[in-house]
Amino acid sequence: MTYTLDWDEHAPRLAAAASDEAGWYAAVAAELVRDTDRVAIDVGCGGAGMTVALARRIDRVIAADHNAKVLDAARTVVATANTRAEFALVDLDKELDLPAADLVWSSAAVHHAGDQQATLGKLAGLLKPGGRLAIAEGGLRPRHLPWDLGVGEPGLEVRLDAAQDRWFARMRAELPGSVPMPYGWPEALRRAGLEEVTTRTFLLERPVPLSAADRERVVASLGKRLEWLRDTDLLTDADRRTWERLLDPDSPDWLGHRGDLHSVEARSVQLGTRKRKTREP
Repeated sequence: MTYTLDWDEHAPRLAAAASDEAGWYAAVAAELVRDTDRVAIDVGCGGAGMTVALARRIDRVIAADHNAKVLDAARTVVATANTRAEFALVDLDKELDLPAADLVWSSAAVHHAGDQQATLGKLAGLLKPGGRLAIAEGGLRPRHLPWDLGVGEPGLEVRLDAAQDRWFARMRAELPGSVPMPYGWPEALRRAGLEEVTTRTFLLERPVPLSAADRERVVASLGKRLEWLRDTDLLTDADRRTWERLLDPDSPDWLGHRGDLHSVEARSVQLGTRKRKTREP
C-alpha cells in the first residue's frame, strides 16, 4: 500500500487552519523577524498563515508550495488579510528557483521530502549571509481526551499517536528517493552548514472548558487523523469501533457532547544562521 496525501483535497483545511492559528503565527513571526529583514520565503506555505504574519512585518514575502490548489487557497487567505505576497510553485525534491532571502520559514513540509537532509541544504542555500532558516518540525502532539473515556480501553489517544507514528514511518519509507535521517533536527541544520542552531518550543493551548467552536475543531481534527488510518492495519478492531462511536454525532458517546475535552500542543521551531562573510584581511 502506498501512503499518499491528496493535497487538492487538503487545501481548504489548510486555509482554515491558517485562520484558526493566526495568533501562533504572529507570535513566532514577532520573534523571528529582524528590523533589517527585507525578503522572506515561506516554503510549503500551506494555508499561508505564516505568509500573512511575515507580510505584516517584511517588505517582500514569497509563498511557495508544490500544489497549485494549495497556492490558490493561499492567495485567497493573503488577499482576505489585506496583505501582499508573491507565489511560487516549487518541488522540494528538485532545485528551488527562489531568490536569496533574509529569512526562510518552513512548517511541516521538509518531512514530506524524500531526502530531508538534502532539502535542508537547499533551503539553507537560499539564505543571504547572516540569514536564518526556521523550520517548524518536532514538538509534542496535541492532547484532547481524558485517559479514561468510559468507552473502550483507557489510553485510546496514546494508541492513536502510536498508530500515526507507524503510518508516518511507512509514508517516509515509500516516498520516492527516501533517505533515513537518524538524528534530530538541530543536528540536521548543523549538517546543512548553519550556525547558532537553537530550538524554541511554543505552547498552543485553548482555554478550558472549550468553547463550542473549539470542541468542533477538536472533533474534526481527530476525525481527520482517523481518516488516514481507517483503511490500514494500524488500529485494532476494538479501537476502530470505539472511535466510530466517539466520532458519530448520532451516538450517545459522541465527543462533541463532552465537557472534559482539552487542547494542548507543543510546537518546536528549529533555527539556524548562515555564516556571515568574513572581511578580507
